Amino acid sequence: MKTLDYDLADEQATVALGTALAGAIRQLQGQGFVAYLNGDLGAGKTTLTRGVVRGMGHKGNVKSPTYTLVEPYELDNWQVYHFDLYRLADPEELEYMGIRDYFAAHCCSFIEWPEKGHGLLPQADVTIDLAYHGEQRKITLAAHSSTGKQVLAELEKTV
Repeated sequence: MKTLDYDLADEQATVALGTALAGAIRQLQGQGFVAYLNGDLGAGKTTLTRGVVRGMGHKGNVKSPTYTLVEPYELDNWQVYHFDLYRLADPEELEYMGIRDYFAAHCCSFIEWPEKGHGLLPQADVTIDLAYHGEQRKITLAAHSSTGKQVLAELEKTV
């Protein structure tokens, strides 16, 4: 399994890594992509996703979907979905919202608290573990598919 580790000094560095990750994802040219984001509250999951969404071309605000479960971003060549399943009471709720429709080609999904949707989510191409390490954040990205390996190889070239 291919992994990459980064120590990030602050919020700006976390957004910058997200932007670089977006560049690597854009190289997929329309393949679907799924990332699981793991970490405690406040570890930087939404901050990293903000960098990705902006790096994919979104110009407006990027907010946490804590109360809506998903924030969609319709961009020129991609649909980017940011899920936050923290408040999900039962994975079956995902069936009611048509969860399978979010994982097609040209769709890029970032899922916070993926364990809450166990059994209904597709396998992650990449898992991203975020943790505080002193005043910094430590981020580990691990590939779980050929698509994930391709994205991490592209990311490694730029960061």
